[in-house]
Amino acid sequence: MNNQQIITALLIACMAPVAGAETWSYGDCVDYARSHNISLRKSILSEETSSINLEEAKAQWQPTLDFATTHGYTNTPFADGNKNSYSSNYGLNAGWTVWNGGERENTIKRNRLQTQIDRLNTGDIMRTIETDLLQVYFNILYAKESIGIYEEAVKLSEAQAERARGLMEAGRISSVDYAQLNAQYEQDRYNLVNARGTYDTRRMELKKLLELGIDTDIELQDVEWTAEQVLAQLPDMNESYRLATATDLRLQGLQLEIDGSDLDIAIAKASGRPRLSLNAGVGTGYGAPGIGFGTAMKQNLNESIGLTLSVPIFNNKQTKSAVARAKVQKLDAQLDIDQRQTELAQIVENWFIDTRSSQSRYTAAAEQLTSAQLSNELTNEKFSLGLVNPVELMTAHNNLVEAQHSLLQAKYMAMLGQKMIEFYRTSTITLP
Repeated sequence: MNNQQIITALLIACMAPVAGAETWSYGDCVDYARSHNISLRKSILSEETSSINLEEAKAQWQPTLDFATTHGYTNTPFADGNKNSYSSNYGLNAGWTVWNGGERENTIKRNRLQTQIDRLNTGDIMRTIETDLLQVYFNILYAKESIGIYEEAVKLSEAQAERARGLMEAGRISSVDYAQLNAQYEQDRYNLVNARGTYDTRRMELKKLLELGIDTDIELQDVEWTAEQVLAQLPDMNESYRLATATDLRLQGLQLEIDGSDLDIAIAKASGRPRLSLNAGVGTGYGAPGIGFGTAMKQNLNESIGLTLSVPIFNNKQTKSAVARAKVQKLDAQLDIDQRQTELAQIVENWFIDTRSSQSRYTAAAEQLTSAQLSNELTNEKFSLGLVNPVELMTAHNNLVEAQHSLLQAKYMAMLGQKMIEFYRTSTITLP
């Protein structure tokens, strides 16, 4: 099988309709990811763990109660009288911490705060998934339209090659000229195969984000935009940054970490304060040989209650070190906030710069495409009259394809930038 036959076979395989493929909108992708994305589901499990920790912290206000029993057997082989004895004790013991330096109260607050932080982290992961899906979605649509451009290029170069064959057979051009135009036709077919491969690769990236299996095939819903939408005026950049910082869930989580650090400091200081606990118990015991079991249990019944005050004096700098670590964590959290604010400013500004640049390229590319189309038509007519050579014809053809791609790329980059700016302003993405 020669190279031309291989390319033809690949084209037939790529152009075959996909059976059973589902059509997904951007909203469908987001909804599916919300339920199936593994990273998101793991984050939700972290939320549940935080809720469990909070319930455990609240339970520290409740008293403890346990039952204990001990049994012993003693053998005294050289004693007079009974050489063996048996003893047992039974007791219910209760304890309650009256005060522990505020550690209990602050631990509850810290765990409640952690549940909020984990909830914000889950939301932030979902926001990242939404933006990743948007970019992959646009890449797929771009790749799909690129296929259309190459399909038209193949039709055009095929017609040019057929016309050149007729001119060669009529003796108006040389076989070398025909070979050049036929090579252009083969190159366009090869480019079409590559474009279809890129399209499949982009769809695979989407399936990976959605955690879809290898046996699932999807098609995306097409989105159309007018030139007015592509060139729409952008909102104020400074206002967009303020809105981005106000709606950013990661920044909100970091701000809660500051509050959490203050609670960590209070918890650490509590370990150096006195502690007061209340203890109570009921117990009895039995020993054999001796009186009967029931009588012994009754006579040995005892009740106790007491308060224990513990005052730490030296604890190997554990309290001081814990407080120092908590203060360092607070400073680190503040640096994280500063870093995130700088990162948001750079992200917003970059999207504005890229979007404005893409809109300018779109305007220039539209004019370039008009010129390329006119030039290609005139060059084709001149070639039919024998007024231009094949090199000029191929140049006009390639300039047309390049202009179409430049316009297409500028359109998608401009619309992606607009949607990303919209997302950082409103935390939502709308696609028609």
